[in-house]
Amino acid sequence: MSDTITASKSELAYAHIHDRIVHHQYSPGYRLVLGTIADELRMSVVPVREAIRRLEAEGYVTFERNVGARVAVPDESEYVHTMQVLSLVEGSAVAAAAPLVDAHVLAEARRINEQLRQLVEHFDPHEFTRLNQRFHTVLFERCPNQHLLDLVQREWRRLPNLRDSTFAFIPTRAGHSVDEHEHIMQLIEAEADPLELELFVRNHRLRTLDEFLDARHPAAETPS
Repeated sequence: MSDTITASKSELAYAHIHDRIVHHQYSPGYRLVLGTIADELRMSVVPVREAIRRLEAEGYVTFERNVGARVAVPDESEYVHTMQVLSLVEGSAVAAAAPLVDAHVLAEARRINEQLRQLVEHFDPHEFTRLNQRFHTVLFERCPNQHLLDLVQREWRRLPNLRDSTFAFIPTRAGHSVDEHEHIMQLIEAEADPLELELFVRNHRLRTLDEFLDARHPAAETPS
């Protein structure tokens, strides 16, 4: 019974810390003091420590000697490189999957995209990112080339925790992304040339990357 209680509290602590990280209440570099978090949640440090270990395994938290647990500072170069590779392999996978994407699959993709469109009105970047990944997965998971599919899935897994906050940096990108999703589905329905579909999916991914980089590194204003 005690193990069950500890596990339940660990889940509660995990959800508490994870939510604050992805919504930027705990910013990159923020020190996670186990005792303070345990007091806030009215529990011992044991389940908090378990939650933080889980977050460390997922890349949200790092441990530093003589400092302790901190919110991970995202590796921007890792994100950029992963997005570049993902644009290539996912574009190819969606083009290969297109002949196998039937009306049922498209209906599911449109249902998810409609949820995304509704989220644009009351923006939740974490939920938007989660559903965005689900939308893309519905389309590329029909790829008949298992080697290519493995590459796509590996790159999605390699995206660092910055993935959860990408749309927080570029909220205006969300609406454009939803519109582009609809165009991807229209290309599939129209049985468009595979290369046209592949390039559109590739550029869809790269536009998100470009806007993210522009937001992170705004160009200096030219003196008048």
